[in-house]
Amino acid sequence: MTVSDPRPEFVPFAPPDIGEAEIEAAVEAMRSGWLTTGPRAASFEREFAAVLGTDLRDEPDPTVLDSAAEGPGGRVHAVALNSATAGLHLALEAVGVGPGDEVIVPTWTFTATAEVVRYLGARPVIVDVDRVTLNLDLDAARAAVTSATRAVIPVHFAGLPVDRGALAAFAREAGVAVVEDAAHAFPAMSSGQPVGVGESEAVVFSFYATKTMTTGEGGMAVTAHEDLAARMRTMRLHGISKDVFARYAGGYDAGGPRVPRWAYEVIAPGFKYNLTDPAAAMGRVQLRRAVAMRRSREAIAARYDEAFSDLPLDLPPRGGPGDVHARHLYVVRLRDDAPMGRDAFVDALTELGIGTSLHFIPLHRHPYWADGFARGPYPVADDAFGRVVSLPIPSGLRPDHLDRVVDAVRQVLS
Repeated sequence: MTVSDPRPEFVPFAPPDIGEAEIEAAVEAMRSGWLTTGPRAASFEREFAAVLGTDLRDEPDPTVLDSAAEGPGGRVHAVALNSATAGLHLALEAVGVGPGDEVIVPTWTFTATAEVVRYLGARPVIVDVDRVTLNLDLDAARAAVTSATRAVIPVHFAGLPVDRGALAAFAREAGVAVVEDAAHAFPAMSSGQPVGVGESEAVVFSFYATKTMTTGEGGMAVTAHEDLAARMRTMRLHGISKDVFARYAGGYDAGGPRVPRWAYEVIAPGFKYNLTDPAAAMGRVQLRRAVAMRRSREAIAARYDEAFSDLPLDLPPRGGPGDVHARHLYVVRLRDDAPMGRDAFVDALTELGIGTSLHFIPLHRHPYWADGFARGPYPVADDAFGRVVSLPIPSGLRPDHLDRVVDAVRQVLS
């Protein structure tokens, strides 16, 4: 006799929103013979740059993307990479961060934000975050500036943009470079301007499997500075002076001396950070769907806001005028009057078949970062850490799964 499983169907926390169009694009890329970085990666870069020149409240005009695929991109240069971690590393290297330098990072982030500083022999200076947004506390950052401070890495937590006007003013005042960790923040806008354009030296996006758009593994670094883009392109592939696919085209380089296309020079000890064409093909489809997927997440967030408004929870902030929240995460905080603590809340939701996550365990609570890099205190992050839970908000969340999440949270906390 077969005994049925009495447990409810599990609602996964962050399944990717992938359809047949993405699958077909990746297959077509493989059939073309371009398995590594090639023409699709180049088109993806131009299209991504072009989209950042549009109003991200609206879906991109297909003609803008179609023209960008073959011609010049937009106001920024985009460099496709195999991860956002690679992008942060290359951006810091390009702005000149090195041994003896300090880079300010928020404690409320994933370890990659700080670890790339150590790749370069520099020292991350870990500071607290804003009580409402959990984004970088600029007053804490200001207090951390020393003569060794070379850069700051603000994080757009959960997809809520950092106040980029205040950030730019801080950077000018402190005389530091800004490399934005926008792993959560596409497509987002800050004060009416897309995250990805502005005064910062570079902005880095993630296309990891759980992010707002995905290539499986991947990322994009964007910059308005041609010299920084050129350096990142060189360093993403072994420090070689030209893109690999250009070397197999035959013939000679255009303009200047008669140089065969197979010829190249190693001009620096670079890395292996390039994005493959099948991944880029998937990304090009996701890019065209990015605003529609964000609208789906916005609808889920609105449902949660309404359903949980009478519960002992602090709901996520929505941002200021002109901001567009990417809604990568929906992070609630349990209040003091909640009937249980955070861990018990997570356990109760798990028993009801609801997947959750925790963003983040602050850097200063990890052994490596606590030993010599965390100066503290971190009252905001420490308080938030004991209260936060991330609820499912993938763009492809099934309606019945959404109902299950709402019912479970209400059942546990009412």
